[in-house]
Amino acid sequence: MARSRPRVWLVAGCAAVLLWASVAQLVAVGRLLLLFGLAGDVDPSPPPSALPPPRIYKSNGYLKISCNGGLNQMRSEICDMVAVARLLNLTMVVPELDKRSFWADQSNFGDIFDVRHFIDSLRDEVHIIKQLPEKLGPGDSDIIILEMPPVSWSDEKYYLHQILPLFSKYSVIHFNKTDARLANNGISTELQLLRCRVNFHALKFTPQIEGLGNKLVHKLRAKGSFVALHLRYEMDMLAFSGCNHGLSPEEAEELKKMRYAYPWWRDKEIDSQAKRSQGLCPLTPEEASLVLKALGFQKDALIYIAAGEIYGGDRRLEPLRAAFPNLVRKEMLLDSEVLRQFQNHSSQMAALDFIVSTASDVFIPTFDGNMAKLVEGHRRFLGFRRSVVLDRRKLVELLDLYTNKTISWDNFASSVREAHKNRVAQPSCRRKLENRPKEEDYFYANPHECLANSTLCS
Repeated sequence: MARSRPRVWLVAGCAAVLLWASVAQLVAVGRLLLLFGLAGDVDPSPPPSALPPPRIYKSNGYLKISCNGGLNQMRSEICDMVAVARLLNLTMVVPELDKRSFWADQSNFGDIFDVRHFIDSLRDEVHIIKQLPEKLGPGDSDIIILEMPPVSWSDEKYYLHQILPLFSKYSVIHFNKTDARLANNGISTELQLLRCRVNFHALKFTPQIEGLGNKLVHKLRAKGSFVALHLRYEMDMLAFSGCNHGLSPEEAEELKKMRYAYPWWRDKEIDSQAKRSQGLCPLTPEEASLVLKALGFQKDALIYIAAGEIYGGDRRLEPLRAAFPNLVRKEMLLDSEVLRQFQNHSSQMAALDFIVSTASDVFIPTFDGNMAKLVEGHRRFLGFRRSVVLDRRKLVELLDLYTNKTISWDNFASSVREAHKNRVAQPSCRRKLENRPKEEDYFYANPHECLANSTLCS
């Protein structure tokens, strides 16, 4: 026994040395992975937090929704429909995303957003399920699913008095169009706060998208401060809007034919010049370069282009690149192999741009579409990060005067700065217009009920 004791200690000592050596090796490998960026694609996840207790309620039926539009339009639709499900005490099915639009993106909800987080984080408000129970599926002849689009810009009374009674006849209602179906204003504070909760907390991108988006931000931060320029000069935008300033006659005709090819786009004649003078067209890359210079951005400014493929490609971007050589896109910052899984999925690519735009030092959209509005709202929520809301109507007037040599560069630049000195996102109340909801300030661009300064508008 006395002789075996030293052997036991020897074996135990060797085992301890081997264990510590293994740990040291793992730590060293981890450091190498971080050093070379191999482990930087996905940020370490925070420890799981306790789930909120589920809300116990008698469900009045099932709500199924099909979103329409691009990523950011669908994002706002999902927030609205969660609020409707809560208002009517419904069981909600995980939303279906648009696969029929111009972008033809076949991504499902779970390809873009973290499904489990979405369901769990809202379980104290709404019961959300991944799919309808089999007994309610299309194979059951006794079940009739009502398909309908809700009325645009509706308030709580519409849903309570017009939609809720329908569940006495139907177990399932399928909203087949959900864009702008809930009013900006006149909604209870409780539901407004829920819309924000879905937008800012429940709609979390997948770890793959979050990781790659954060990697883009880290790469840009390593170069210094940067501007995210949402250059909405893509083929779909120009075709839909009918804006053809700066295009050749052949290009204008190509886009016109595209507009006619999509029945849900406007197929009437559009006066491009009149529309531009009203500030309803996106700035061209050349116009954007002049505006950035006038606003005081220097030639060495790092500018990230948050957009899809620019119509006309590098040729169209040349004036902007000449003015700002440090012009970058995600395709320039990420390895093509890493980006390959997201290509041909416009909503997933837009999600990457959303992450970068939200994190940028300055955000400047050249058109006030859904992404511009949603990013502005997120930046307000994150402490009113600097967002410049361009006055395109005034800018078109000044740009034409400058290009026609009616005013000097100094006059142009000072006029641009003067026109935008108060157009940086700051605490404010939404503008309300009676019976003109489309012209009101958009809830998701300025959800003031959910911000630190909410008492300002009470």
